[in-house]
Amino acid sequence: MSRMPAPRLIVLLCVTGATTTVSIGAFPALLPELGVAAGLADWQLGAVAGAFGLARMLTNVPAGLFITHHLSRALVLAPGLTLVGALLLTAGGGFAALMLGRALMGVGHTLSMLASLTAILRQRAGPGLASSLNAVEFSAMLGVLTGATLLTMLPRSVSWATALLIACVPVLANLALLPALRRALPAPGAGPRPLFARSQAAAAPAAGAPQPAPFLGLLAVAAGAAIAVSYSTVEQFAIPLRGSREFGLDRAGIARLLMLSQVVDVATLLPLGALADRRGTPVVLGGVLLVFALALGLVGFGSLPLLAVGCALFGFSMAAWMLPLGILRAVTPPAQVAWRTALYRVSVDGGMFAGPFVSGLLGGSHAGVLPGVMMVIVATIAVALLVRARLGALPRSG
Repeated sequence: MSRMPAPRLIVLLCVTGATTTVSIGAFPALLPELGVAAGLADWQLGAVAGAFGLARMLTNVPAGLFITHHLSRALVLAPGLTLVGALLLTAGGGFAALMLGRALMGVGHTLSMLASLTAILRQRAGPGLASSLNAVEFSAMLGVLTGATLLTMLPRSVSWATALLIACVPVLANLALLPALRRALPAPGAGPRPLFARSQAAAAPAAGAPQPAPFLGLLAVAAGAAIAVSYSTVEQFAIPLRGSREFGLDRAGIARLLMLSQVVDVATLLPLGALADRRGTPVVLGGVLLVFALALGLVGFGSLPLLAVGCALFGFSMAAWMLPLGILRAVTPPAQVAWRTALYRVSVDGGMFAGPFVSGLLGGSHAGVLPGVMMVIVATIAVALLVRARLGALPRSG
């Protein structure tokens, strides 16, 4: 069995995850104000919101190839790119500048998240993996919750640009943590270290090599993509715009709805990871996806009270964000973790872009179309996972 990552490394990765995501938590509630200030049409607003996911999708593969042998360097580059992107986004430029700034923030987050996941997945497969992954996700959601909470505390007179820059300040902590984080990472293996590589040639094989399971891998990728499309549609478009346009909520009101989902997410992340380790990831993921389908219906079509219930169920569902990776890791050799994880993240970040972008193209008059379609897709994947687990076709994976 592969060894457990050192607790010190996990703690440092958790701190990095938390500080990186404060700005992510703040951005959705600022989206309506950004659109008004910049005079953006709905499709442009969706494009700006989706540029974050598009940049992550396009850079995942090169980032994965780079991280194979240069994981610590990726953690050095990440905070700098995030801060440059935030400055460009808030500098008062036109639509192109907004797109570029949001995209650079996406690239920074890609390097940070992919490096953190690779550090954990290389050293852990089997029981305990879901708990390790959910610990990092738990810290990231604390950062998201902090970002939403921050907006409820700032005076209404503070502009959206200033509020976003304040939310980016915690990223500076990553620069101070870099020396300790680099020392905590495993030493690179001997031999050549090309700038981009698919596999660690010198990596030691893990006990019990993963067995090929193409359909299992496809289910994991489909689940990750569906969760991402649904998440980005709900958080970056449906909740902010329905709350603002249909229910007359201001910035603080929208932030409170987002905080409700984030509080539930944070509260259930660690228990859900432990449950997946105990009962098997496919079964737990399948059950949560059924709840997710219900949440999409309530958020997309419900009245304000039902929208609030949908936000709570949405938060519970998002606690399963890392579980598809547990399934994928069960069929991935340790030497190819960075590469396979990068490919998986392409589908996830493609979904992060597609959700708000397609919603923007559909416009406010067709706001329920994408949530309705995703309800069906998410429920179908859930049933497939539960049926396969019932038939005993899937291995237990952490």
